[in-house]
Amino acid sequence: MTAVLFDFSGTLCRIESTESWLRATLAETGTRMEEPQLIAAAAALEVAGALPGGAEPTAVPEELAGVWAERDLVAASHRAAYTGLSRQVPLPEPALHDALYDRHMAPAAWTPYPDAAQVLEGLRRRGIAIGVVSNIGWDLRPVFREHGLDTYVDAYVLSYEHGARKPDPRLFAVACAELGVEPEQTLMVGDSRAADGGAAALGCRVHFVDPLPVEGRPDALLPVLDLLKDAELPSV
Repeated sequence: MTAVLFDFSGTLCRIESTESWLRATLAETGTRMEEPQLIAAAAALEVAGALPGGAEPTAVPEELAGVWAERDLVAASHRAAYTGLSRQVPLPEPALHDALYDRHMAPAAWTPYPDAAQVLEGLRRRGIAIGVVSNIGWDLRPVFREHGLDTYVDAYVLSYEHGARKPDPRLFAVACAELGVEPEQTLMVGDSRAADGGAAALGCRVHFVDPLPVEGRPDALLPVLDLLKDAELPSV
């Protein structure tokens, strides 16, 4: 293997909980909510799927179907989709819905998995090229810079910047081209069989991790270092 591609959310980093997301936004905006109302609103926001990188919506309202379908392809659609889901939940101030969206893009809202830096550093020491391939509607590079992970990444391939989303093989092809590597010598690491598994159609090898909370997944990325030694690593 000469390169490893990583998914972002649920693979290298994890978004904060919905309750933490709401509490932080309330604090940042100086907005008060009584504790019972806050807890209820956080639960409702989770059911609505309003937190990008969090739980999927239980149902997408018909009026949001169009922007939801384009959320990873157009930045404006991403914002419209998630603020639209958020607005299904009454909050003390209308401006909070946009503030919540802005909060989810803040580096403080994301935590790298405990073994992420160790694995990226180990790959760098071995001379392995590293790319990040993400279905996303906003620029995640500041998250990597803030957490000190950007020094290990050679290429970012983000769906909204290329007009294609995983599992479309074109997105993985762009990543391989930017890294100057062949797909057959590339490993894709992600948490979604449906999305990240699309790399196999290009000839990449694929390895999956579970998108568990950070505290529940201390070392799931470490096997990647051993997998690179295994010439018989199967594709999906």
